[in-house]
Amino acid sequence: MNLGAFCISLAVKDIAASRAFYEKLGFEITGGNQQQNWLVLRNGGHVIGLFQGMFERNILTFNPGWNQQAEAVDPFTDVREIQRELKARGIELVKEADTDTSGPEHITLVDPDGNPVLIDQHR
Repeated sequence: MNLGAFCISLAVKDIAASRAFYEKLGFEITGGNQQQNWLVLRNGGHVIGLFQGMFERNILTFNPGWNQQAEAVDPFTDVREIQRELKARGIELVKEADTDTSGPEHITLVDPDGNPVLIDQHR
């Protein structure tokens, strides 16, 4: 099962301060909108998202259909197929994808330590 691109989505208190900090580490903005309180930053193959006021905890995020450079890949494992495989393996989902649709959709689960995992398909 290929989950796609990976990034850590950080729940930040002050997006401007977080942006300045990660830019000092060599990250560059590659997406998002600071006025809307979200940014995507990249340093080589490493991707982080900064999100102010959108969720309570940091989230491990996977994007089926994308590589680490946010480029579309084809073929890819659709999030609905990932959902089927996870459920068959006994993984409980907090939010399930609508299996009667195609295209963008997401599922959410929580690891044994309470860390949220988002599998977010954009295409």
